[in-house]
Amino acid sequence: MDKTKDAATAATLGTWQAEATAMQARLGEPGVGSREQFRERSGLEFLGGISNGELPPAPIGQLMGFFPISVEHGRAVFQGTPGIEHYNPSGSVHGGYAATLLDTAVGCAIHTTLPAGKGYTTLELKVNYIRGMTDKTGPVRAEGKVVSVGGQVAVAEGRITDANGKLYAFATTTCLIFPI
Repeated sequence: MDKTKDAATAATLGTWQAEATAMQARLGEPGVGSREQFRERSGLEFLGGISNGELPPAPIGQLMGFFPISVEHGRAVFQGTPGIEHYNPSGSVHGGYAATLLDTAVGCAIHTTLPAGKGYTTLELKVNYIRGMTDKTGPVRAEGKVVSVGGQVAVAEGRITDANGKLYAFATTTCLIFPI
């Protein structure tokens, strides 16, 4: 049974690495899109522009070492590999790494549902930490999914897992939706 699980994990890890390599080849230099670019595109078009290299990815991704993998209506996936540079003084990855990765995934999931001329900001982020990460954890993915989007408020949930499917943290967010 362990050999089957190990083979499945290796296959997942290989897929993740291939997807990560392909995405990183498409991404441009980190930066900030203009208000006009943000205003004239739907959220899905804006995030698609980042994924195809037309628009710059957010600088926080470079700082924290994560990047988008996929975006679709109501869903966003980001990948990162926690390292020693993310450690707190007690010798494990700081909880802020998971919180930032989750905030990005759940916020972008909401963004994918917004029409041109609408933006969002996080009102609340609730993170539950299940287990700690170290520099030996390997790549992790944060997947955000929309729960509900209204005229002014949106809710999403997200999970961080590794290639084994092991859960490290999950979160819910409430975001304010506003005209840009």
